[in-house]
Amino acid sequence: MEYPEKDLTEKIIGAAIEVHKYWGPGLIESVYEKSLARELELCGIKYKQQIDLPLDYKGVHVGENLRLDLIVEGKVVVELKAVKDFDPVHESQLLTYMRITGSKVGLLINFNKPTLRDGVKRYVI
Repeated sequence: MEYPEKDLTEKIIGAAIEVHKYWGPGLIESVYEKSLARELELCGIKYKQQIDLPLDYKGVHVGENLRLDLIVEGKVVVELKAVKDFDPVHESQLLTYMRITGSKVGLLINFNKPTLRDGVKRYVI
């Protein structure tokens, strides 16, 4: 199956699997985020971490900034979780971040799974 940024998302997922192999499930999200950032660096993949997204409505700032976990190569939004199961609000959050950043591809990754492949969802809009 072909979709936008397939190669890049596979590299990100591979880096996340490497982090998951090292730590396993059960830690807090920030540990996984910092570890994934380091793994992306080791792979030579550019990213930005903890990006503030202003909430502006028709030219007026209307709320606290949203904070995006990672954006990779300026193309793929990555939202990390360490929860039992994804909640529909997690998908909504990722899709909102994708819309605000203009990204066509997003990854929702839950590190609190015995096998990380069971905790990865890819989104394309």
